[in-house]
Amino acid sequence: MKKIIDWTLILLIFAGVTLLGNMIGYDIYSWAAVPGILVLIAIALLGMIMEEYIPVNIPAVGYIALIGIIVSVPWFPGSDYVVQWTSQVELLAITTPILAYAGISIGRNWTDFKDMGWRSLVVAILVFIGTFLGSALIAEVVLRIQGVI
Repeated sequence: MKKIIDWTLILLIFAGVTLLGNMIGYDIYSWAAVPGILVLIAIALLGMIMEEYIPVNIPAVGYIALIGIIVSVPWFPGSDYVVQWTSQVELLAITTPILAYAGISIGRNWTDFKDMGWRSLVVAILVFIGTFLGSALIAEVVLRIQGVI
């Protein structure tokens, strides 16, 4: 039960940051996005509970994806509402707090990272550089095609 309370608190923190990001970045004000956030919290929480209590070795993200697909297909009762509500929540507004959390969790495990050796640091730096350069190249091509630059 304590895990469920902890998960709920973390999801509520994510929800608050997501609502703030939605409002600042996309001019979608909180009240319009609240139903969608609540649906996403319920799906995520249900998926994590299923992963904990179903004795099949499937990660929580698998359950969460499955539940999300099921509740959004047209034949599911209420799917129109689910799709309408969640469309008010921008994807990048959701990813911001999740990536911040991932960064914090990595920051707490620097000793584990250090134990992997200097080669891991080189690989990580190369991955960061490659990701940045790849993103910049894709942005350059798309913006040129669109005639923005």
